[in-house]
Amino acid sequence: MKQQANLIRAGQVIEHDGRRWTVLKQQIITPGKGGAFIQVEMRDLKTGNKTNERWRTADSVERLMTEDKEYLYSYTDGESLVLMDPETFEQRMIPVDLLGDQAPFIQDNMTINLHLVEGDPVGVDLPPHVTLEVVEADPVVKGQTASSSYKPAKLSNGVKTMVPPFVEAGERIVVRTEDGSYVERAKD
Repeated sequence: MKQQANLIRAGQVIEHDGRRWTVLKQQIITPGKGGAFIQVEMRDLKTGNKTNERWRTADSVERLMTEDKEYLYSYTDGESLVLMDPETFEQRMIPVDLLGDQAPFIQDNMTINLHLVEGDPVGVDLPPHVTLEVVEADPVVKGQTASSSYKPAKLSNGVKTMVPPFVEAGERIVVRTEDGSYVERAKD
């Protein structure tokens, strides 16, 4: 399906130069002189190579339609994730690289939304939030204002994030899987 270049969004799959690419980032740039263009960072689905491409906003690109299917995460086997179809109980292996920076946030029996193009996995969506335990948290520095001060903390999955001063080691917190940022204390 053809679409204008200015409608490209992260997560979409496009065909360019005879190869399939998944869009990682996009930015519309409006220079002071001349027409606007879109800068797109994308990854080749076969080789995993990244590239940047520029199009004028009026150019058209071929967008591939993706089918979404839910799977349950079972376990990691080397460089692959083993997912189970909850309806047929069939297992499917996908590369860990498909998750990118979200890989540390995967948890046992987590429901994962897998994007497929003609049966091939091209992208993964994790739930927007996960609950993790804080294993290390720096002590509070007296004199800092509570409204804007955050302190570094290490989570049980190894990711470092910034948390409010009242969060201590051993507490469970909710974080965003997109960027690992603090949301709130866990309510469990």
